[in-house]
Amino acid sequence: MKRLLALVAVLLSGLVLNATAQTSAAAPAGPTKVAIVTFQAAVGQTNEFQRDFADLQKKFEPQRTQLKTLSDEIDSLTKALQANADKLSDSDRASRTKTIEDKKKQAQRLGQEAQSDFQQATQELYGGVATKVEEVLASYAEQQGYTVVIDATQQQQASPIVLYANPATDITKAVLDAYNVKSGVPAPPAQPAGAATRPAAKAPAAK
Repeated sequence: MKRLLALVAVLLSGLVLNATAQTSAAAPAGPTKVAIVTFQAAVGQTNEFQRDFADLQKKFEPQRTQLKTLSDEIDSLTKALQANADKLSDSDRASRTKTIEDKKKQAQRLGQEAQSDFQQATQELYGGVATKVEEVLASYAEQQGYTVVIDATQQQQASPIVLYANPATDITKAVLDAYNVKSGVPAPPAQPAGAATRPAAKAPAAK
């Protein structure tokens, strides 16, 4: 999940929650009740997001496999060229070198396309879940009497940076639990250690 949250933070930096609880205009003014939420963590840890993100990874598995195969082929051709360089004519050596470079460019192009598509799909997934989580957060904050909810996720300099907050004011888990109950999505099975979070293997750099 750390990789997942890091990826989401990069894709959606700048998202900040303002006051989400609404009070009646006729209600008398009272003391401000502030809550803290780590919004990105709440969204990323929902059962719905984890389930759909796992499905998204499976969708991009063919691209990952294709790039891995191409990378292995490049490694094999490179080793063969290095081992037989002194036995090849200049034209053969140049031809093999060009083949390797062309495959590297192909791998780099495929890798960039897969990464771009994966990031866009992840952003769309996050945005859809985030909208619904924000609705649950607003409802929870209103029910609990909070007048202001601050997103403690550190993103850009313009975002609120919480230097201290009493743990009792952190409603992240409460909102997360409330959303999981409302969505009705069961917790996904535990992922094995080191499970891949990338859409494809890293493409060899083209020279």
